[in-house]
Amino acid sequence: QVQFLESGGGSVQAGGSLRLSCGVSDNGWSSYQRYSLGWFRQAPGMEREVVAAIDYDGSTAYADSMKGRVTISRDNAQERLYLQMDNLKPEDTATYYCAAAPAPPPTFLRLGSRIQGRGQGTRVTVSP
Repeated sequence: QVQFLESGGGSVQAGGSLRLSCGVSDNGWSSYQRYSLGWFRQAPGMEREVVAAIDYDGSTAYADSMKGRVTISRDNAQERLYLQMDNLKPEDTATYYCAAAPAPPPTFLRLGSRIQGRGQGTRVTVSP
């Protein structure tokens, strides 16, 4: 089964930056050419939240909670998905996962708890 491989998380202080990266195992990237890709996060005791999504052509959508602080990008040639996160806040602490869905980015954002990941995620911890 194709897996997503997330990396780039870590511990930073508030105001810091991180760049998350996601690849797909078993040369599975081509399977998602017609899919939007995105990032969602899960914190203990909190609902799953989709924070950003991008389609194959580069159209994007962002959750209000992170708009202006994150940039999602997709390199189809390198088969990577990225999430640049700046001005991080303690409430951004969560495990971040990448995911795919056959939906345009604005719809992807509304998937919420229905979105499913296929990876281990990458942990982001933001201290005050």
